[in-house]
Amino acid sequence: MLVDVLAPGLLPGDVPTRLQDGVTLALSVLIESLPFVALGVVLSILVQVWVPPGLLERWMPRRAWARRAVLSLLGMVIPVCECGNVPFARGLLMRGFTVPETLTFLIAAPIVNPIVIITTHQAFGFSDGILVARLLGGYAVANLIGWLYSRHPSPDALLTDRFRDACLIVADEPGGRGRRSLAQFIVELRAVMPALVIGSALAGAVQVLVPRDALLAIGSNPVLSIVAMMTLAIVVAICSNVDAFFALSFASTFTPGSLVAFLVTGPLVDVKMIALLRTTFTTRALVGIVAIVLLFSFALGAAVNLLV
Repeated sequence: MLVDVLAPGLLPGDVPTRLQDGVTLALSVLIESLPFVALGVVLSILVQVWVPPGLLERWMPRRAWARRAVLSLLGMVIPVCECGNVPFARGLLMRGFTVPETLTFLIAAPIVNPIVIITTHQAFGFSDGILVARLLGGYAVANLIGWLYSRHPSPDALLTDRFRDACLIVADEPGGRGRRSLAQFIVELRAVMPALVIGSALAGAVQVLVPRDALLAIGSNPVLSIVAMMTLAIVVAICSNVDAFFALSFASTFTPGSLVAFLVTGPLVDVKMIALLRTTFTTRALVGIVAIVLLFSFALGAAVNLLV
């Protein structure tokens, strides 16, 4: 719309339909994500700057596994999808939480947050155990990843140098809370927004390039349907707050296990989320996280298909 108003002659009138669809899809992903990113940044600032030191830590168990179990449930009280959870998790890291603890929150929160629970129930109710499998699966894979990375000899090595530099900038910022809040707001937006734009563009491009008819043709196969829906979850990059209604449109042709795999995979490792995670975690760490999520989602989907 801005191009048409400000520079109507910039683009030719006969733009290919596929290009128009790709731009529309990319913008829809971006616009859908922006409010949650902003909310996540605000929550990150609240945790990092305004919550008194030691307040959160005093409520946490001392044992590492128990702390991870509690942090993975923190999403229950934070109505933010995966886009906003990344800046919030960055705030936890800046506050001093360990990488495995933060990963546990980051993986679980997009699935166990209240809006996702409500929308998934509205879409599927308790039929075929889809809601229960999604919640338990999200909680389990988060704690599995947290435990695995707690065994890493140097968890801080999983963080990018750029993020560590950002931590130093925020920590050394002089002045009162208002100045520190503004500094962190700028740092977080500069880190997250480019990744969000790139991830949205990738999501739009992949959706118009990958033939969806090929995915639908294998929906009834108990194994291939899981792979197809996991692939679709990575490609479409729909916010976890509304992805249940998208999955509902496939309920008549795809197996229940494949729908569960879609609902667990998408919020954790779609192309947009991977781009956002790359602002904080190294490529090697992301490869491990993606591999664990995909293997777990496939196993969970296969189990649901066998039991239902």
